[in-house]
Amino acid sequence: MFIRLTVFWLTMLLPLWVHAQEQIPLWPKGAPGFEDRKDTAEIMEMSRLRNIHNPSLTVFLPPAEKSTGAAIVVCPGGAHRFLSIDFEGLGPAQYFRNMGVAAFVLKYRLGRDDKSPFPVYDVEKHAREDAHRAIRLIRSRAAEWKIDPERVGILGFSAGGEVVSLAAFDSAAGNATAADPIDRLSGRPNFLVYVYPGPVGIPDAIPRDAPPAFLCVAADDRGASRSIDRLYQKYREAGAPVEAHIFAKGGHAFGMGTRSKLESLKHWPDRLVDWMSDGGLLGPAKTESRQ
Repeated sequence: MFIRLTVFWLTMLLPLWVHAQEQIPLWPKGAPGFEDRKDTAEIMEMSRLRNIHNPSLTVFLPPAEKSTGAAIVVCPGGAHRFLSIDFEGLGPAQYFRNMGVAAFVLKYRLGRDDKSPFPVYDVEKHAREDAHRAIRLIRSRAAEWKIDPERVGILGFSAGGEVVSLAAFDSAAGNATAADPIDRLSGRPNFLVYVYPGPVGIPDAIPRDAPPAFLCVAADDRGASRSIDRLYQKYREAGAPVEAHIFAKGGHAFGMGTRSKLESLKHWPDRLVDWMSDGGLLGPAKTESRQ
């Protein structure tokens, strides 16, 4: 049975890896303070990825002729216990690649992974560090990857939506005196996409200059809909740009809509594309560095 299930999930996941160019560690020598964990093997159970100790980005670059110059970090969910790496990571990355957006699947450290042999990480501190480092790393290679460093966003599903908040609303200014040139760059995202997010990281008040946000949830997903309501109200109070799509049904974890029988949810990514287009995120590539 185990062998059959393993073969099944390999068959399901392999096509999603086809267009991934490479996997890049966020820190070449390992996460600061945890360098001795760098070579620890990850654990895949069905489509759930655990035991992440060397956070990384899996790169999906679009063909040059389709590139818009925009980029997005994709944060899978999984309650900070695991990452739903296929339908909330690799699948969305392939979708964005197909529409000309460079996509980067973030394997961030998991603060509630009860199968890790090491002491768990802090949900807020280490996930935030990983997200900021991911954005800085992308900006550091913007010219190489034909990316506009002012159009680097972040998307999160469920617990990954909490990573979005942690990245967006905490100080992410670069350190001008850092020995590592990557750390001199800003880790603040230019736009945010929340899909049925959790509540962690949502601040008491959102600044007026908060990155534009796209919000998506099903009304019958009680927990995530409360998070969306909080985010929407705080954005409105601040006068910051926000767009929300609340579907009548769909529950939790519908991913890019492919897991749902509901036509409305199957097409929610179209609304995201419209929003990105209207916001000027999908225009001609501008790759000159303005970091």
